[in-house]
Amino acid sequence: MDFKKTKAPNSIVTRDMNDLSSNVGNVYETVNIIAKRANQINHELKEELGKKLQEYGSLTDNLEEITENREQIAISRYYEKIPKATLIATQEFIEDKVVYRDPSEMAE
Repeated sequence: MDFKKTKAPNSIVTRDMNDLSSNVGNVYETVNIIAKRANQINHELKEELGKKLQEYGSLTDNLEEITENREQIAISRYYEKIPKATLIATQEFIEDKVVYRDPSEMAE
């Protein structure tokens, strides 16, 4: 998924949890759904960042040989500017882009 094109805000926004939980029915389930999606997003971002930074890494890093790599710095700064995973997950939940299921309902 392309997290760079999300409409999520870059800073924290105060939200009314009762409004967020209107389609789930339970505030705690809503928080749990958003938290699990945020963990998924965070894992995907970490893997993507690791792959990009690995291209610039050298296999023989000594303290004397470590030099400033401008490409690595630019990539790291770009990922620092992306909204946090919790903000992206909350925005996805508000836009009904998160698919979730209740295991207790499936058992019935």
